[in-house]
Amino acid sequence: MNLDYNPDQLRVPHKGKFSLVDQPTRIDKLYASKKQVAGLLDEYTRELSEIQQKLYADDRYAVLLVFQGMDAAGKDGLIRHVFSGVNPQGCQVFSFKQPSSEELDHDYLWRVHKRMPERGRIGIFNRSYYEDVLVVKVNPKVLEGQKIPQIYMDRPNFWKDRYKDINRFEDYMTRQGTHILKFFLHVSKEEQRQRFLSRIDEPDKNWKLSPYDVEVRAHWDDYQEAYEDCLRKTSTKSAPWYCIPADDKPNARILTSHIIVESLRKLPVDFPQVDDAHRQRLAESRKRLESEG
Repeated sequence: MNLDYNPDQLRVPHKGKFSLVDQPTRIDKLYASKKQVAGLLDEYTRELSEIQQKLYADDRYAVLLVFQGMDAAGKDGLIRHVFSGVNPQGCQVFSFKQPSSEELDHDYLWRVHKRMPERGRIGIFNRSYYEDVLVVKVNPKVLEGQKIPQIYMDRPNFWKDRYKDINRFEDYMTRQGTHILKFFLHVSKEEQRQRFLSRIDEPDKNWKLSPYDVEVRAHWDDYQEAYEDCLRKTSTKSAPWYCIPADDKPNARILTSHIIVESLRKLPVDFPQVDDAHRQRLAESRKRLESEG
């Protein structure tokens, strides 16, 4: 499917310069109406569902899709729209929130490894292990709660080492057959403000906003800096980041769907082929079933 916009330019380079302030939060509309949006998403979802069936039958590869973004960036709605037609048995969605006491007694990637998708399945992380180089980096008190010996926390390359840990983890998972794509939903500060106000004004959305969300907004610049550093240090050839303009939700959904489908098309998965002996047994089974009629 062709777009009037090349999504490749949204890919964060694995080498070279990258500045988040230079990345758009809004681009020209890729659709003319809501009906067209629905049609495009249906088309992408249908193909994604077909790929997922082959992925499941092939049972060699897994897919991990990571979604990050500031509050109200549209992660929940995007996941709901893009994967609405995919078989729930072949799709797993996890959200990483505040670690439990058990999780804090392990390294920060421990709880992630348990949630990695099985072969043949698509795993979706709505927030992820990247919180440990974002929220934790912006809020040092959170890091103190991770029980890491002070001698290691005082190392000058602490965050650089965490980026390396993540890159190595993703490289390891890729070599085991997990295809990884990561999406940062890039929303502007003004758009976030409008969405927060909407959540206040609409009673059905009140539950989606807490005073803490507004407090976090006060550290907007710190989070933008943390995201920029994270995207630049952890976008690799095998596990790339895409910086999705997210001020326009339908556009973001179309772009993300397109990138996912275009990438998964390249996976060498298909329905298993049976040999002649198996076909012969199927022919015998047919005769037996037909004789019962």
